Amino acid sequence: MQIIKTILADDQAIFLEGLKSVLSKSEKYVFEIVGTAANGEELLRLVRRKPADLLILDLNLSELDGLEIMHTMQRERISLRILVLTVYDDPKFVKSAFKSGAQGYILKDKGIDELFVALQQVLTEQVYVGEGVQLTENGTLRSVIGKPHTNFHLEDRFVKKYNLTKRELEILRLITHAMSNKQIAQELYISDQTVSVHRKNIMRKLGVSNTAGLIKVAYDFSLI
Repeated sequence: MQIIKTILADDQAIFLEGLKSVLSKSEKYVFEIVGTAANGEELLRLVRRKPADLLILDLNLSELDGLEIMHTMQRERISLRILVLTVYDDPKFVKSAFKSGAQGYILKDKGIDELFVALQQVLTEQVYVGEGVQLTENGTLRSVIGKPHTNFHLEDRFVKKYNLTKRELEILRLITHAMSNKQIAQELYISDQTVSVHRKNIMRKLGVSNTAGLIKVAYDFSLI
């Protein structure tokens, strides 16, 4: 059987142990677990120093979330297959994950059979969208960068509620399009460091600690 060097990332130790046990039952692959991570910082260290073929990733990680990790991997050209295994079924998270480099996306409440189907697809360089995962309103993966915003009343309420500047709102929108700090900087003709400062200020004002939180707040106010 083919040996697949695998990294697992989830903030629940019990879930990680259960996932190891499930993977050991594969009849097609030998999943060699080369590392596990309970938070984003641990995961980033792992993918930088441990050669691997596959990353099974939960989006809900502390310090750096799954989306931020995938952005960093893209920027640093760390290449491995990524299967997102999470509880988040919101289309905005799904779209952001695929744009950030995921090849598969499945939900934790589905069966083991689907996990193995997803792994087979991802490991043969195909894309897998799991049962119950909604891509967008019309069921397709498509970019909405540059999509005109029409709900100005909601936007105005949002800006006033959180005291965002025009630039912060602009950067928030680009963040929800799964753009990295470097990409945003190029789009707006500002420095990476300036984007980083704005991102931190936005998170502070919105009371969130990661990119997933930013996307959720923006989605709740129908900004995306």
